[in-house]
Amino acid sequence: MFIPCDRGGGSAAPDFKGFTLLMPAVSVGNVGQLAIDLVISTLNMAKVGYFYTDCLVPMVGNNPYATAEENSTELSINAEVYSLPSKKLVVLQIRSPFIKNKYRPFCESLLSWVKSSKCARIVLLSSSHAYQRDDEQLLGTPLRYLLTPDLEKAVGGRMQELNWKEMEKIAAYPGIRDTDKVLHIPGGGITKLLFTESCSEGIQMAVLLKFCSEGDNIPDAFVLVNYLNEWLQLIKSEVSTSNSSIDPSSQWKIPSSWRLLFGNGLPPALF
Repeated sequence: MFIPCDRGGGSAAPDFKGFTLLMPAVSVGNVGQLAIDLVISTLNMAKVGYFYTDCLVPMVGNNPYATAEENSTELSINAEVYSLPSKKLVVLQIRSPFIKNKYRPFCESLLSWVKSSKCARIVLLSSSHAYQRDDEQLLGTPLRYLLTPDLEKAVGGRMQELNWKEMEKIAAYPGIRDTDKVLHIPGGGITKLLFTESCSEGIQMAVLLKFCSEGDNIPDAFVLVNYLNEWLQLIKSEVSTSNSSIDPSSQWKIPSSWRLLFGNGLPPALF
C-alpha cells in the first residue's frame, strides 16, 4: 500500500498516470538496488511516499542520499517511493530482503498499486547467477531483457534497434532432447514471479538483468544502469554498454551511503 509523505497540513497521493515505475528485484549481488541508488541520486529525485508492506524485513536508517548535514538525519525505511514528474518517472527502492513465503503477496500488492495509480509500465532491474548460465547464455553480453506481450507490441522494435539480447529459455530437463523450455532466473528473487503475473494480468513490464556473482557488485550496477539508460535516456550520455573504454562512474552521481557499502574502516586501535 502506498502512503504519501506528509509535508505538514496533509498531502494528497501523487498522480502517477502514464508514469514508468522503475524498481529493483532483491537479487544476487543487490545489483538492481545499487543501480536504483544511482538513478535516484543522479536525478536528485524527491521522496514522495512509502510502500507499506509486511513482506519485507523491517529496517530503518539515515538518509542514504544525504548531501548536507541538514538532511543527513532524515530517516529511511525498507520501501520508499521517489518521483520525477518532468521525466514521468516514479521509483520504488527496496532496501531489505523478503520474508520467507512473502513473494506472492508482495507481487499482488504491487500490481494492485500499479493498476490503481495508473502507471503505464514497470521496469524491473534484476540479476541472475552467472555460474548457472547454460551454453547459449555464455555467449556475448551478460545483459538480457524480457518484455511482457503487452509491452512487446509497444517497444519490441526499439529493443531490436538497440541489438539487445532477450533472456533465453532453457530446457526444463537439461540433457534431454525435445524437452519443453522454461524461463529460469536463478538468484533473481521476485523477478520470474512478477514477470509471469504481469503477463497474465496484461500489465506492461520489462525486466533488465545482468548475469553476475556475489562480491563487489558496484561495476555491475554501473553496467546495468547504463543498459537502462540506452533505452530510457534518463541522462544524456555517449556511453554504450559495448564501450568499456569510458568510465561509467563519470556519468552517475554516487550516493553518500556508498562510502559505507563494505562497512566502516579498520579501527586504529587494532594496530
